[in-house]
Amino acid sequence: MDLPEETSKQEEPAPSEEVFPKEPILPEGFTPIGDLAHLPRARRRRAQRMLVPPAADERAALLDDLARRAVPSFEFFLFAFLCGAVLGAAYLLNAPALLLLGILLAPLLTPWVGLILAAVTGSWRFFFLTLGGLLVAGALVFLTGALAGLAGHLWDNLPFYYARIHAQLWWPDLLVVALGAALLAISFVRSEQKPFLASVMLAYGLFLPVSAAGIGLGIGKDIDGVALWPNGLLVFLVHLALAMLVGGFVLVVLHFKPMKASGYLLPIFIGLLSLMALVVFTGLVTFIRDGITDARRIPPTPTTLILPSASPTVFQTPTPTPTSVPSATLLPTPTFQPTPVYAMITSISGGGALMRAEPGTGTPITAISNGVLVQVLSGIESDGTRTWVRIRVNNVEGWVLQTVLTATTPTPPTVPTTTVTTNP
Repeated sequence: MDLPEETSKQEEPAPSEEVFPKEPILPEGFTPIGDLAHLPRARRRRAQRMLVPPAADERAALLDDLARRAVPSFEFFLFAFLCGAVLGAAYLLNAPALLLLGILLAPLLTPWVGLILAAVTGSWRFFFLTLGGLLVAGALVFLTGALAGLAGHLWDNLPFYYARIHAQLWWPDLLVVALGAALLAISFVRSEQKPFLASVMLAYGLFLPVSAAGIGLGIGKDIDGVALWPNGLLVFLVHLALAMLVGGFVLVVLHFKPMKASGYLLPIFIGLLSLMALVVFTGLVTFIRDGITDARRIPPTPTTLILPSASPTVFQTPTPTPTSVPSATLLPTPTFQPTPVYAMITSISGGGALMRAEPGTGTPITAISNGVLVQVLSGIESDGTRTWVRIRVNNVEGWVLQTVLTATTPTPPTVPTTTVTTNP
């Protein structure tokens, strides 16, 4: 059926001015920032990059959404338990593949983001809620590590090589923790996707030393001069303090701040506490004090490391010629063993040195902390750029770099005397 011409004209599309309105249609509840054309270019870019909306109700809604995502769930504690069990088995078996698997099983550390978010915005209640969840997860990892340490009593002289490594402070670990904290804070706030990679980096710095501390408590003794307990726990506190400072700074840069003046008390308190933990537990106070003390002293004369030779030299006195007695019988000259030479481990980085089975890229045998006295054996080898020295410590022989040894004062050898007897 054909429609009248007038009806078809009424259904024709409107002109382009009416189809595309000049003013954009904004969503309901949207609060525009305003016309920024009159602002300078630098302030205009800063306003456009602002993450948190200026309106108080929109900012409160954003914080509420982030808080709901950061609350720990049952899966968080379940994966923390699985992570601790695998890490304990990895330390017990010295298996680096299991260490990697344990870190990959670590839960997504959203409660840590909630912790720094509560600290920066001054929410005391939410701060203690997320702190409790994070401490419970750490306790699960610690207890499973302690059970693995108790199981270590079934075998004798387990090396616990990787546990000794992660119970000490290392500069690369501090860098990984700082980078992971910054990436996790940015990714969690700016996107609703789960930042797995950044969470794994932070879990590496938090859960590995906690599990090593549990191993030390379960085994009940030091391993080659390294106290896994409580050193591992102190390393965990240092990493947590560093992560809190870096994550809090990132959120401040992203324009998160307390809504009330009274809310500034919590971020100031947490910041000072974290800074104090870094200064005290890293030994920075002792380092500065020793540096000032050494600067006031006269620099000592460097001591050359004396190494024993393969064939010891026997000191003898000249054979006397008897004049008054016609004949004399000389007793045999006794042969003395070489005096042992000792040196002290004084590495300038890492807090110690690795003893290897062979010079160069040999298999690591054990880690020796600074201050440990070792016996220097005969044998020096060079791999082109470095010199390796053969040593013995705790009845274990191996090779270390000559640069990590500082010679002690050697005991001079005793000069034997020759006894002359005459026949009457």
